Amino acid sequence: MYKRSLVISIIIFCSMLSQAQEIQARLTVLTSKVSTQVDKKVFQTLQNALMNFLNNRRWTNDAFQTSEKIQCNFLLNIDQDLGNNTFKGKLTVQAARPVYNTNYDSPIMNFLDDNIVFRYVEFQPVEFNENRIQGNDPMTANITAVLAYYVNLILGLDYDSFSLRGGDPYFQKAWNIVNNAPESRDITGWKSFESIRNRYWLAENFNNSRFALIHDALYSYYRTGMDIFFENEDAGRTGIQNCLNFLNTINNENPNSMFLQFFFQGKSTELVKVFSKANADQKTRARDILTKLDITNGTAYKELK
Repeated sequence: MYKRSLVISIIIFCSMLSQAQEIQARLTVLTSKVSTQVDKKVFQTLQNALMNFLNNRRWTNDAFQTSEKIQCNFLLNIDQDLGNNTFKGKLTVQAARPVYNTNYDSPIMNFLDDNIVFRYVEFQPVEFNENRIQGNDPMTANITAVLAYYVNLILGLDYDSFSLRGGDPYFQKAWNIVNNAPESRDITGWKSFESIRNRYWLAENFNNSRFALIHDALYSYYRTGMDIFFENEDAGRTGIQNCLNFLNTINNENPNSMFLQFFFQGKSTELVKVFSKANADQKTRARDILTKLDITNGTAYKELK
């Protein structure tokens, strides 16, 4: 009987491992700007519910070992209490990917979304249905739609970084969320006409054939660049230089696309380190492209001389 129980326990344990979720997320809710008249306990309950939503839901059909889980952070900064259990704020999303044969994690996303509005009543279920993204109440459904959108982008970026076009199914899921997003007078960020840089345009870039080189750039940067950099610096730099060449082509064909701004957020320090020991010619080529494509961090790239 003992042996049989042990065998059953091992089978159950192995089954749980094989079904391990894909991401290991930390979500923090900040409420320093919310009126003291609001019971802050609600936000702790919200934080726990959203953490469980992110970490306990299966987002793919693939099995991830614990060490393979994608590390990501979500910072929900609530700025306003709009009344009727409705809140407005900003969401910072960060995710990283381990570099092969090292202890280093390279950022794959570092993005601020300042169009977050949602309704939450304490202890209400936190739900998301791919086939009915609007849910029963668009304002309530919006927070999980936003989180699901970014999880799918993170998965797409991660898969693309290991296999060329490997992230396509997840970019398509993010696009599906955009096209079926909750609609309400106060909900923004999902429509093309609302801004030139929002959730709509980011997902559009990943799914538009005009931006096909995005996927080549991601694969070149991580798989043929960062993953071999610490074993062969010259080969790694070549892979990353190829990525920059792809990005330069994208920019020439589609000036001021949202993807370029998105790609470079959180990357400048890493890029300076990668090219700091390059030969003079490669350093110059990298500096010229980087200062052109990533104007915000232009000062940092001047170190490459």
